[in-house]
Amino acid sequence: MQHFLAVNRESLSKRASMLRIASVKLADCLKAGTFRSLYRGQGIEFSGVREYLRGDDVRAIDWNVTARMGKPFVKLFEEEHELQIFLVVDSSFSMFTGYGNKSRYETAAEAAALIAMAAEVNASSVGAVIFDGKIRFSCSPESGRNRTMLLLTRLDETDGHECAGSVLGSALTGAGKLLKKRSLVFVLSDFRCTGWIEPLAALSQKHDVVAVRITDLMDNELAEMGTVPFVDSETKKRLVLPTSSSLFRNAWRTDNRQHMDRWQEDCRRHGVLPLLIATDDDPVRSLSNFFIHRGQNV
Repeated sequence: MQHFLAVNRESLSKRASMLRIASVKLADCLKAGTFRSLYRGQGIEFSGVREYLRGDDVRAIDWNVTARMGKPFVKLFEEEHELQIFLVVDSSFSMFTGYGNKSRYETAAEAAALIAMAAEVNASSVGAVIFDGKIRFSCSPESGRNRTMLLLTRLDETDGHECAGSVLGSALTGAGKLLKKRSLVFVLSDFRCTGWIEPLAALSQKHDVVAVRITDLMDNELAEMGTVPFVDSETKKRLVLPTSSSLFRNAWRTDNRQHMDRWQEDCRRHGVLPLLIATDDDPVRSLSNFFIHRGQNV
């Protein structure tokens, strides 16, 4: 069993302490309201109806209930005090690739751990689903240290999953079924599969969704290594590619740029916020900058 949050034989608890210190910076963004600013509404939850009283705002009248009851009723709202967070984490075979010191999955796991601990600092509940070719783990949102440590443990462990493929679409659908109120959902994946656009769009209809695409240097730039065999980690299909050819490297770069542009366009079209984090990025800096920017532009 490998551990991805643990580095250089450090225990999970020691690594978690390091991440916890780093998450304080991210939690400051929460306290500043930049997480809450992602909400499309006014930070209030519908709680019921009551009869209209003189002086009530007529804009609050519930016309459906009024029509049924034969007299006016107004909607009641209460302020939403807790921001609920949910993580959708991809652990499929392609996530265990990477040119540098960290794989895509290590980067995704570290980012997810930081979000979970930042949520704990701000007393927010957090839940998650982890998947590869099937759903490996899921839990509904809860708050507290026990839930955070459970998620850290699950993110840190892998048992050499041998289920090829990716059920990203099913994981997104399942997340929607687990969440009973409006939540902030982070989807951490390389999105190297099909069948996820419609479930992502459906999820974003009821929740605020941030699609975190984990990238790697070789997605855009191939090193000149001569004629090299490449193997698809999901299908095991083998191709021999001429990496020394400038024409091939340019085509590789162009194809990746177009693919990335389409992905970002798909996200934005469905009201999903796209975020790119590379395997050589600092997840703390990437996430913090993202939320600071959002806080300044909402």
